[in-house]
Amino acid sequence: MSDLPQSPDDKAIVERLRSELAKSEPTRRKRIIEKFVLAALGSIPWIGGFLSAAASYKSEEGSLKQDSLQTQWLEEHQQKIGLLREALEEIRQRFASLGAGIEERIQSEEYLALVRKGFRAWDEADTKEKRRYIANLVTNSAGTRVCSDDVVRLFLDWLELYHEIHFAVIREIFENPGSTRFGIWSDLYGDTPREDSAEADLFKLLIRDLSTGGVIRQERDVNQFGQFVRKTPQRTRGATAATTMESAFEDSKPYVLTELGKQFVHYTMSEVVNRIGGPRAGA
Repeated sequence: MSDLPQSPDDKAIVERLRSELAKSEPTRRKRIIEKFVLAALGSIPWIGGFLSAAASYKSEEGSLKQDSLQTQWLEEHQQKIGLLREALEEIRQRFASLGAGIEERIQSEEYLALVRKGFRAWDEADTKEKRRYIANLVTNSAGTRVCSDDVVRLFLDWLELYHEIHFAVIREIFENPGSTRFGIWSDLYGDTPREDSAEADLFKLLIRDLSTGGVIRQERDVNQFGQFVRKTPQRTRGATAATTMESAFEDSKPYVLTELGKQFVHYTMSEVVNRIGGPRAGA
């Protein structure tokens, strides 16, 4: 069984995390990092229960069986504490790479509110990949001003709403703009299944989710004013009407990320970009 926390109160574990994450920082920087750490810890509901249970376990461990539910619960959450510590330390190191220019930002209440929302989502994430995207978003929203905090909150909602298979489609279109549905499926999964298969239904659902959600769209021509140009209908004399519906794996209509979708990728799937002082959306 893994070692359980020795301290019986909230203050001790918070102090331990503080000292580990801020021990190499100057005094002022240390206070700023502490604000970030406390915002993250305070957003995770089971932290308090873990501390109380650990204290109870320590006082009663002589009478508890090794395989008790309390022991198993503590061991599971001890692992989560380890993952949380790793995530916070990685973000701290990435803050350091952004320099002193972010100090005002990361101690602002607006940013700390994003941290709280982000770590609630981080705690509920089912996979390592999604937790990494959330950590990227928390870090990049400290160091880049591409869009407003309202949009960052929307991106957090997207991370909670969508699944890894959605993100795979987003990555594919980002890496290969103009991909058709056939091209996307082929690159991700290989051979195309039947149109009446569960796989085809799922793929149509993914494209529909991301299209209606404003993440991807079909490629369109744009005029000099940024307006989308209507397509001219193609009419062929004597053409025979199609006898089947459009394929889930249609191969003539290219897809691209929307501008909002590009910003989502920038914040969640990219490494830290030092953009402090850059233009802010709506400014």
